[in-house]
Amino acid sequence: MDALEKGAATSGPAPRGRPSRGRPPKLQRSRGAGRGLEKPPHLAALVLARGGSKGIPLKNIKRLAGVPLIGWVLRAALDAGVFQSVWVSTDHDEIENVAKQFGAQVHRRSSETSKDSSTSLDAIVEFLNYHNEVDIVGNIQATSPCLHPTDLQKVAEMIREEGYDSVFSVVRRHQFRWSEIQKGVREVTEPLNLNPAKRPRRQDWDGELYENGSFYFAKRHLIEMGYLQGGKMAYYEMRAEHSVDIDVDIDWPIAEQRVLRFGYFGKEKLKEIKLLVCNIDGCLTNGHIYVSGDQKEIISYDVKDAIGISLLKKSGIEVRLISERACSKQTLSALKLDCKTEVSVSDKLAIVDEWRKEMGLCWKEVAYLGNEVSDEECLKRAGLSAVPADACSRAQKAVGYICKCNGGRGAIREFAEHIFLLLEKPYPSP
Repeated sequence: MDALEKGAATSGPAPRGRPSRGRPPKLQRSRGAGRGLEKPPHLAALVLARGGSKGIPLKNIKRLAGVPLIGWVLRAALDAGVFQSVWVSTDHDEIENVAKQFGAQVHRRSSETSKDSSTSLDAIVEFLNYHNEVDIVGNIQATSPCLHPTDLQKVAEMIREEGYDSVFSVVRRHQFRWSEIQKGVREVTEPLNLNPAKRPRRQDWDGELYENGSFYFAKRHLIEMGYLQGGKMAYYEMRAEHSVDIDVDIDWPIAEQRVLRFGYFGKEKLKEIKLLVCNIDGCLTNGHIYVSGDQKEIISYDVKDAIGISLLKKSGIEVRLISERACSKQTLSALKLDCKTEVSVSDKLAIVDEWRKEMGLCWKEVAYLGNEVSDEECLKRAGLSAVPADACSRAQKAVGYICKCNGGRGAIREFAEHIFLLLEKPYPSP
């Protein structure tokens, strides 16, 4: 979360009519409540995603563990099944395209609410001005990739069934705080939440609750008065392992490991992978073909990928290769990968389906690494799918994981490690 938007979650320039000081007022129930209306209040998920992030350029769509950052929270929001609509508010074309790719609707925010000085509240108020149908806003931060649908479902229940006007996320921390001393001032620091003479053990102390910025839910009445927290308030405590917030680039590798371990990957749990099918040209190789003077083709591959194939086999996953091109059998034999291979394939889906049935597998037990339009249907069907970083755009849109490595430059090894991590398999020795 940008420092700007994080700080603006509870404060910032107020729209007209906002009280200048004092606590948020107690509110009445949201419009329509108690009137016997058939339709429940319209709850909209809203993800704010400016294109002008100062810390990390286009951070909101930078890939984290193979998925655009904003994709993690959009997947959770859509699968939660509690929102009548899921929106992304943005001023950037690329962010709009990614949002639509994941199934969200897009609100193009104005230049006035896209400035560095604009607050989250400014953007939310603008959104409501264009959407009179919305009664409750669930403002979900794009920088919280470990958010799960179950968290959103419970908060929606708190708002709709228990009558809360606003609910926000917190995390429990066990951190001792001390007073800050300004430079040049001769003072001593003082403990703020402990007695040093009776320093408690972690297990003997409940800790304290801190906002983690994952989400802020509030009713329309409250927002229109200039608040995201107020009225009948409640917090929702998230699990510590799900509380990830990316502010600066240094957070990225840490967040990536956390999301691979604790992130939400979809409604269906990943089954045991028994078969990996890999496209040859552009995945095993970089797609370049060299022809010698005697008309023999020469291809190259990365030793890391050969090791990746070996590791997959040692863990009990069969690896097979496929190509729509008439690859030279002599060349493939020289690679010494010992993988069943099918070339000159006009219908890859039919061949992979045949292999799947031959092994008695369902599609959820098949992983597929492809890079071309001809791989698209296989990528969509497979239980786990990936593409190299330089795959075509249609293939990229069909998968759940995009490798950092290019084809022929370590993509297979990277995908193998991703499979081991997701399946929590012990890493086999090379």
